[in-house]
Amino acid sequence: MTPLRGSTLRFDPGYLLATLRVANLVAGSSMLIPKTLLLALFLLVTPAVTLAQAPRRAPAVVLRDLNGRTVRLSDFKGKVVLLNFWATWCPPCRAEIPELIKWQKEYGSKGLQIIGVTYPPTNRRKVRSLLRALKVTYPVLLGSKKTKALFDAGETLPFSVVIDRGGNVRENIEGIVLPEEFDEKVKPLLERPGQ
Repeated sequence: MTPLRGSTLRFDPGYLLATLRVANLVAGSSMLIPKTLLLALFLLVTPAVTLAQAPRRAPAVVLRDLNGRTVRLSDFKGKVVLLNFWATWCPPCRAEIPELIKWQKEYGSKGLQIIGVTYPPTNRRKVRSLLRALKVTYPVLLGSKKTKALFDAGETLPFSVVIDRGGNVRENIEGIVLPEEFDEKVKPLLERPGQ
């Protein structure tokens, strides 16, 4: 099974058990999967799922903005950060920016901070021109392949990282952040002031 773009393949033990029960029904009573096998599969899958979904500390990232000022990711502790890796040469990245601007405007007062991070090759003149044309209202920092590799080894763009108020990475989102993903992965963190 291949996950859809923007989705994460997850193993839900309840879903696994339900699937195995349906397999039992389809196979008939002569091919029943013993309950001990179901339990063994459940126990094998559960620890891996728990570890895979545990938040991890965001790395210490120090970058410069377009004016040369130093900005640290830790400067935004206490806010929910949507760190968005993008490039001027990436059409989906440019298409996503208006939605990011909208979310920053709508949820900034609730603790959301969107931060754009450019991905090389970066032409500062093109970056400034695009930011001006789209009226970007959130900070944009000059990144590198090394910066993105701190969060993800792939080269998919856009790529976003959701960081909670405590500075923990909660989600990685490959591709454009869809409104449904924002509602599911970011908004709940905004509703919890202490997290």
